[in-house]
Amino acid sequence: MLPSDHPVDNSGVWCQILTAAEPGRPALFLDRDGAVVEETDYLCRVSDVALITGAAAVIAAANRRGIVVVMVTNQAGIGRGYYGWAEFKTVQDEIVARLAADGARLDAVYACPHHPSGRGAFAHPDHPARKPNPGMLLQAARDFELDMAKSWLVGDKAIDVEAAKRAAIAGAMLVATGYGAAERDRAASFAGPDFAVRFGRSIADAITLPLFSLSNVASPHVR
Repeated sequence: MLPSDHPVDNSGVWCQILTAAEPGRPALFLDRDGAVVEETDYLCRVSDVALITGAAAVIAAANRRGIVVVMVTNQAGIGRGYYGWAEFKTVQDEIVARLAADGARLDAVYACPHHPSGRGAFAHPDHPARKPNPGMLLQAARDFELDMAKSWLVGDKAIDVEAAKRAAIAGAMLVATGYGAAERDRAASFAGPDFAVRFGRSIADAITLPLFSLSNVASPHVR
């Protein structure tokens, strides 16, 4: 049994809503490892948490504009038994605290532990929440009544970009941090008339996304 402060749904996916927001807002979806924090491979210790330069500034800018900031992260390390939800929560609490210290906040965090090589209940050949499937993005859309047509994603893997496209959002930015430098060609293949793919050196470049220049993003979130 998980403690009550572990918000895992009936499908075994972490669904943590941290704030309330008015319906109809666009979202900034963020992968975690390699995009918001430095990639360490199976991050499970607070001592290994390192925010990528510019992450807090971009998230704070989204907060000020009333853009819903949603972290969507695959957590195969849980599925494979390398660590558990308790370690995940400790790391997440540290990330949230460090962002808050820089005036930034996440509105929600979704994490999928399922993996084809997972153990027990976490073994799944193609779980709908595991990127490149769009399940976590679509759950956020339902939870916040998001304007998906104006939303964007930032990630460091082609599976992030594919999940964004399958969720029918406006586009995605692949960053060169994490695994991004090696994923550029595959990520580019998802670009099309109805889906934009951009490239950035890091999350700091996300401030240039059209999302931040929308004229109809109104007052900040309802607290």
